[in-house]
Amino acid sequence: QVQLVESGGGLVQAGGSLRLSCAASGRTFSGYALGWFRQAPGKEREFVATISWTGRSTYYSDFVKGRFTISIDNAKNTGYLQMNSLKPEDTAVYYCAARRFQGGSYYSPEYDYWGQGTQVTVSS
Repeated sequence: QVQLVESGGGLVQAGGSLRLSCAASGRTFSGYALGWFRQAPGKEREFVATISWTGRSTYYSDFVKGRFTISIDNAKNTGYLQMNSLKPEDTAVYYCAARRFQGGSYYSPEYDYWGQGTQVTVSS
């Protein structure tokens, strides 16, 4: 069993940056791929980024590519989402998720564990 806890959300002006963290407990991240998803009010949850458990393979949605960077520190059992050049449309609750597979995925049902989410609000 893996418990995930996100942190680092908050209020930021457009153009600013935030770094989200996803801390895992219960077992190590070893062998687990990590993903970040987000859900804005009135919208469905959508894929943001994913990383393989080795950290060698990453994949981003088109709307964050070039602005967000996903990373993983297996020694600390923590994943990160560095968000730069934030836009008001990035406002959402951000969730991290882990899947018992080495490769990442953009498909949310393939994830086994989810955090509770952290709110990111970008003002214009």
